[in-house]
Amino acid sequence: MNILLTGGAGFIGSNLTKALLLDERVIKVRVLDNFCTGYRQNLTDIMDHPKFELMEGDITDFATCEKAMIGMDVVSHQAALGSVPRSIVDPINSNNTNITGTLNIYTAAKNANIKRIVYAASSSTYGDSESLPKVESIIGRPLSPYAVTKYVMELYADVFAKTYGMEFIGLRYFNVFGPHQSPKGAYAAVIPLFMDAVLNNEAPTINGDGSYSRDFTCIDNVVQANIKALFTENSAAVNQVYNIAFGESTTLVQLFNTIKEIANSNLEPIFGPFRKGDIPHSLANIEKGKNLLDYQPNISVSEGLKLAFDWYKKHRHFYQ
Repeated sequence: MNILLTGGAGFIGSNLTKALLLDERVIKVRVLDNFCTGYRQNLTDIMDHPKFELMEGDITDFATCEKAMIGMDVVSHQAALGSVPRSIVDPINSNNTNITGTLNIYTAAKNANIKRIVYAASSSTYGDSESLPKVESIIGRPLSPYAVTKYVMELYADVFAKTYGMEFIGLRYFNVFGPHQSPKGAYAAVIPLFMDAVLNNEAPTINGDGSYSRDFTCIDNVVQANIKALFTENSAAVNQVYNIAFGESTTLVQLFNTIKEIANSNLEPIFGPFRKGDIPHSLANIEKGKNLLDYQPNISVSEGLKLAFDWYKKHRHFYQ
């Protein structure tokens, strides 16, 4: 298959691109990215790969989306403006990229007769639902503009599937981490921030008292889920959304203590205020993905943290 991958210069997108290039079922991977939050250096080592093509452009431009579809068989839609805090500060740009951009991709794919789109959904869709673990069929009301945009992606996918006979698979990511996740910028995720702080022997700040917990998920597991979704021949697996997580809860204090142990550090964190829009706890039920997609997350949180730390240690100046 020829695969269009939006957001392929980003953290998840670049890891997925490299895995797809190694897959014998893949003829070409065309990456569409505007480098707003993605990094060129994430793609440096594959620029000359015979199966790789880079198209610089923005998904908010419909003509660009139509051009990107030419010759493609399937779409992996990873492009987004991430971060709950970013969406609270700037809801308009989050909406433009995540909703308008997604609608452009879905419509351009429809016009090009591309049948399947696998897209990056989000655990933020669960909103104020307090039930744990999170089950795909039970969601609450969104707690941030970002969560609204990710839920609208799912709604449009459902409507397009019913109206145009297309196939959509939504993957609700839970706190993904691993190599190529930048520690730089105002909206960096917690694990690269912790890694960067420890490597610089600086005490990191934990938002709140450290009791909030997340289902942290190694990038290798997420890549596996995407590839299985792109290639699945199980008709029952399409037009569904799936929790993509490890299925284990880790508090922020536990997380930092594990990183300290890996790094052989004696740093102690600083505790700051809770972040707006953050939910206290997140834990996924991943049985649906196991049953329908044969999703088998085989990299644990501790194993993933060790892999990530080794990468950050080796690439300390990668994003400077």
